[in-house]
Amino acid sequence: MSADEKLKSFTESKELKQRMDQIKHKILVLSGKGGVGKSTVAANIAVTLAMEGKNVGLLDVDFHGPSIPVLLHLEGQQIRTDNESIIPVDFVERIKVMSLGFMLQNQDDAVIWRGPMKMNVIKQLLTDVKWGELDYLIIDFPPGTGDEPLSVAQLIPDSDGAIIVTTPQNLSLLDVRKSISFCKQVNVPVLGVIENMSGLICPNCKTVINVFKAGGGETMAKEMGVRFLGRIPIDPLIVEASDSGKPFVYHYAKTEAAVAFKKAVEPLLNMHSGSKTETEKVIHIHKKENITKKVLKIAIPVVEGHLSAHFGHCEEFAIYDIDVENKNVLNQENAPPPPHEPGVLPAWLSEKKVDIIIAGGMGTRAQELFTEKGIQVIVGAPAEGPDELINAYLNGALAAGENICDH
Repeated sequence: MSADEKLKSFTESKELKQRMDQIKHKILVLSGKGGVGKSTVAANIAVTLAMEGKNVGLLDVDFHGPSIPVLLHLEGQQIRTDNESIIPVDFVERIKVMSLGFMLQNQDDAVIWRGPMKMNVIKQLLTDVKWGELDYLIIDFPPGTGDEPLSVAQLIPDSDGAIIVTTPQNLSLLDVRKSISFCKQVNVPVLGVIENMSGLICPNCKTVINVFKAGGGETMAKEMGVRFLGRIPIDPLIVEASDSGKPFVYHYAKTEAAVAFKKAVEPLLNMHSGSKTETEKVIHIHKKENITKKVLKIAIPVVEGHLSAHFGHCEEFAIYDIDVENKNVLNQENAPPPPHEPGVLPAWLSEKKVDIIIAGGMGTRAQELFTEKGIQVIVGAPAEGPDELINAYLNGALAAGENICDH
């Protein structure tokens, strides 16, 4: 690389960092399957966040079918600049939009670009668009695991993570699993799964008809150890709003589907001003500090088949031996603990060579005792089964929230 090329590369990277540093949270919206309503979900997530008082950017990088201009009635908008930067379109107060659709002279034009050109355009959009200070940037991708999400994963390595959109039927779920696997491979945290088109609400009697079955997304999320964010039912009003370019969650805020959207974004609203959440941080197995062992032993306090709210009040400990490199379980045993007294459990688990304890809640002094024994403590884990927690940990998607029992 010549000196001029190095300077250009450095300048672009510096500009990219400056742009992205003004954005508190970067959220990717992905799906391995087309036709699941991913763009509709992305647009309504953005509007829901804005309705909560957040400043939001919505970036549409679907080269082959940019839908955001249609969903927000922005057809015909063209790229504008101020001689130095690309100016996003102000949709409504608190929402700025940029779409590849704005680059097309005609919305019927086909975009036929190879991977390197796509990478350059995405880099230009991320580097040159003058978003200003945002609370959230929602990035809508084409279906699949191709150049577009890979480019953004490389250009924004500190993104908060991805929301995966699916529909309930098996054909969709098979492809969506690939999106989750893709995220694992490129170190993008999975924030959760949304099951869209989950039952048709009859406009007359309000009965729910499961056109595409129901619950497939939730089951898949549990199997893959990621959070399930909720079901969005089919509502004819969503179709009407989308076709007319009216944000559904704003114009039909009291409907069941709009309420479901609001519930789905609650984990995003809990995020603080850093790059991860205050009440929820995603634990990555490959980013553990001070752990170099090839096999880790993880202990989870269990009561009635689920994580115990307080580690000292459990019926037994589920103890797993995991292969760090291959991210799989080598062995698992259930061990009843000794009577709970101060200092007993840290000593007992240390004797069992435990490296990590995943807990719901734990007092400060207890955490100090575990640390003294060389045992890492993860608190605020959700009250799920131990197998689900281990799978989430292995997949880099364990969501640890508040310490729910600090005494």
